[in-house]
Amino acid sequence: MIRKARIEDVKAIHGLLMHREEHEGLVLPRSFSQLYSHLRDFFVVVDDDGKVIGCCALNIIWDNLAEIRSLVVDPVHRGKRLGRKLVEACLSEAVTLGIYKVYTLTEQTAFFAHLGFEPEDMDQLNQKVFTDCLNCPRFPDHCNEVAMIMNL
Repeated sequence: MIRKARIEDVKAIHGLLMHREEHEGLVLPRSFSQLYSHLRDFFVVVDDDGKVIGCCALNIIWDNLAEIRSLVVDPVHRGKRLGRKLVEACLSEAVTLGIYKVYTLTEQTAFFAHLGFEPEDMDQLNQKVFTDCLNCPRFPDHCNEVAMIMNL
């Protein structure tokens, strides 16, 4: 089941994001402080026992732009279209909020292309560069992420 994250989910979300070796370091870790501050951005997928097995966030950047970020599904549960469903939940929320341009920075270009995202010039997303990218240890010389965008 996919639902909005709750306060009791923060530790599980943190665990998913911090287990970088399980997802090849493709997701930047987030501190507890960041997760509590942005909890309302997150959707989670829970298994039949109520355990959080995946997460994804919709981060509002500006009045006309939002970002899909922190998409992780526990490796045991991959291949069940859960990542797709999490992204779709975020896209639906973007439309509900009146935001019709959503992007992601990713190394998983085939996954996002399959969902309808298209490659975008990183220079077109300058708001993002001035927020998270400048604080990322992989910026600027070791970043392999590709900007991809979807107009809803």
